Amino acid sequence: MKKTAFSLLFLFAIISVNAQEETTKDTTKLWTKKGNISLLLNQSAYNKQWLGGGTSNVAGNFGLNYDFNYKNGDVVWDNKFILAYGLSKIKGAEKIAKTDDRLELNSLWGKNAQGEWYYSMFFNFKSQMDSGFDKNNIKISHLFSPAYFQVGPGMWWKKNNHLSVNFSPATAKLIIVHPHFTEFGPSFGVLQGDSSRFEFGASISGYYKFNIMTNVGIENRLNLYSNYLDKPQNIDVDYQMNVIMRINKYLSANVAVQAIYDDNSIQAVQVREVFGLGVNYGF
Repeated sequence: MKKTAFSLLFLFAIISVNAQEETTKDTTKLWTKKGNISLLLNQSAYNKQWLGGGTSNVAGNFGLNYDFNYKNGDVVWDNKFILAYGLSKIKGAEKIAKTDDRLELNSLWGKNAQGEWYYSMFFNFKSQMDSGFDKNNIKISHLFSPAYFQVGPGMWWKKNNHLSVNFSPATAKLIIVHPHFTEFGPSFGVLQGDSSRFEFGASISGYYKFNIMTNVGIENRLNLYSNYLDKPQNIDVDYQMNVIMRINKYLSANVAVQAIYDDNSIQAVQVREVFGLGVNYGF
């Protein structure tokens, strides 16, 4: 099964190289690139006489969202890179806490079949940059551990750049963690004593972006995955919503919400929410 995953990954690499070779015709017309950098800050302060209680704290979040999309005739190739990192310092606490930490690359290649339908090949990579600790201050993760890979062929319905759904009934998934995290028990779905877990199943990925009013946009991303090899009825869910409320060219208020359910990792819904006001720069 692992050989199948690497074979699909190799096939995707070949497709990527072919698309890159075609850009020699006129790169200014074939590629569309757009990015956004944000720095959000939150701060709360209380003096000793504040009867309502409260703890002074300061937090900051950095985010990078970059799209680089290719189109040449009936071939399209959409790519999205996401980087996010946040820290929080509570007055009196010994350590600075991590509030956000994401590395993600989504790549979707398609060749038009008919109308709004495309034959597709997708690749997804997700990981983190910094160490993570549990409530007992025990390290449970670090750079590229865990790391998630998904790759597979399928059919892609693309209405436009703001609305699309990809169906992949033959998706290979690989989870990698460092062996020291599985020495005494399973970690992120990887069994005790192992450093990786291979899965084979079906994946559905959806993207929808719209404006609810002037200068207020909402971006939605949903990924569903079912593992044919183990409890296919337990669907893994990863939903992300990003709300951007632009004040002017450089200032904005951002709300990011992510909900995850992974039966192999933890049998509960994990929810993360980040809100802040800060500098926003598009390029």
